[in-house]
Amino acid sequence: MTSVLVVDDHPLVRAGLIELLGTTDDLHIAGEAHGGQQAVDLANDLQPDVVLMDLSMPDMDGVEATRSILRTQPQISVVVLTSFGDQGRVADALAAGAVGYLLKDCDPREVLAGVRQAALGHAPIDPRVARALLPSVTARTGETLSDRETEVLLLLTKGMANKQIGRALGISERTVKVHMGNVFRRIGVTDRISAAMWARDNLPAARQG
Repeated sequence: MTSVLVVDDHPLVRAGLIELLGTTDDLHIAGEAHGGQQAVDLANDLQPDVVLMDLSMPDMDGVEATRSILRTQPQISVVVLTSFGDQGRVADALAAGAVGYLLKDCDPREVLAGVRQAALGHAPIDPRVARALLPSVTARTGETLSDRETEVLLLLTKGMANKQIGRALGISERTVKVHMGNVFRRIGVTDRISAAMWARDNLPAARQG
C-alpha cells in the first residue's frame, strides 16, 4: 500500500484528489495539507511514500516545501501537480528534488499512474513539459558518486528493478530508492533511462557490462 500526502491550498482540489485516490485499492491517503509549511510538518510526522505537491501556495511555495521535506526525509518521492509548465518552474522543482511533474489538467488516470511510478522509483513527467527538461538532462560528469551509489547505478544499467538491486546489495528497497534519487540529482537526470545512458558514457564498468 502506497501512502500519499496531498498538498494544495485549494480545498476543492484537495477534495477531488482525495476522492480520486480513494477509488484505488493500492493508494492510501496519509493526510492533506493546505500549504507548504504544513506539508513539511506532516511529511515529517507521517512519512508518506509520495507527496503530491502544488507549487503556488501563499505561506511557502511548493519548491521550498519540496526542498525542506527532502532535507530531512530523502526517501519520500515528491510529485509536483500544478497548472504551470514553464521551464523555470519545472527546473526549480526538479532541482529541489521532485521526481515527477504533472499538470492539473491531465487525465485523472495519469495522476494515479504518476503516484504509482514515483513509488516505484520512476520519474513521471507530463509529456507537455518534457521539452523544458532537455537542458537539465545533460550529464554533469564532474559529479562524484559514492561507491554505493555507483553500485546501484551499475545494477540499474542491467535493467534491475529497485527490489532486485536491494536484494543484490543486501539493502532495503527504500534505501535503494534514496540512493537512486541521490544519483539522479548528482548526475543531472530525471529518469532511469537517462541515468543508464549517463553510466554507459561515463562509467567503464557499465560499458563492459
